[in-house]
Amino acid sequence: MSRIYFSVILLILLALEGVALDFLPVAIIESDSVIISHWVFIFIFYIALYYDTENTYNGVILAIIFGLLIDIVYTDVLGVYMFAYFVAIYIIFIMGRSLQINLLGAIILGIVGIVIVDFIIYFIYYFIGVTYMTINHYAYYRLLPTVLANVIFVIILYPLLSKRLKRWQERALKL
Repeated sequence: MSRIYFSVILLILLALEGVALDFLPVAIIESDSVIISHWVFIFIFYIALYYDTENTYNGVILAIIFGLLIDIVYTDVLGVYMFAYFVAIYIIFIMGRSLQINLLGAIILGIVGIVIVDFIIYFIYYFIGVTYMTINHYAYYRLLPTVLANVIFVIILYPLLSKRLKRWQERALKL
């Protein structure tokens, strides 16, 4: 049952990512900074941390599926977000097993995940010639604002998801 909840929540977040910039102040939108919302990734990140066990890979599977959906809906190049989400969630899945995850741990792993996702996307787009942004320009005007904005989302979701996902995991293990 919780997998149905995951899919519904992720579809809603997928739709909201398209209008996320409308919620920002005009001064931020008109600046040189580029903020990319990775809300779908962050929700999958929490699934990988708090719902998945050693033998389940729900977060990795959802990363592949919803990464491809983001590619289909929002980008012209298929597979970029799918690959980036898969790699980042798998790394987070491995790292999360060896750490005690509290709010600070979630923030640190969230930053690591967002940096991995965004850098993979930049690297692929730069390699195939979609973007010509230098690494310094990218780091200052896209990576830093994107990480800061998404960390706020990580912090907001932590109290809402951490305990709920653990309860759903316990229910799933009982079945």
